[in-house]
Amino acid sequence: MMVEEVKSLIHTVESHGTHIQSAFRDYQDKHFIQRTPEFFCLELCGEAGELANLEKKLWKGKEIDPEAVESEVADVFIALHNYANSRGISIAKVVAEKLAKIEEKRSKHQSEGTIY
Repeated sequence: MMVEEVKSLIHTVESHGTHIQSAFRDYQDKHFIQRTPEFFCLELCGEAGELANLEKKLWKGKEIDPEAVESEVADVFIALHNYANSRGISIAKVVAEKLAKIEEKRSKHQSEGTIY
């Protein structure tokens, strides 16, 4: 049985995610040239790589401006929406489905006394 907090999370994703993704699609379509899904996939990988590089520097003990990390998180979020839109993927739908699967596995492990 799915716990209430997961049900609430899924509801939030389904209710708001679609609107957020649609707004990104409208903005992209209105203000930028059309790009292929492959372009957006590479953009997403590049932005995630930039975030990972900052995290690696933090892990090594280097001082990194928190705003740089925040900026890269925003870039990944935007790039993910652009990629999903270019492929016709509903982030809200697939995230809600994935959360339900994760919760099913998590609760099974919990009932068995194992860690997921």
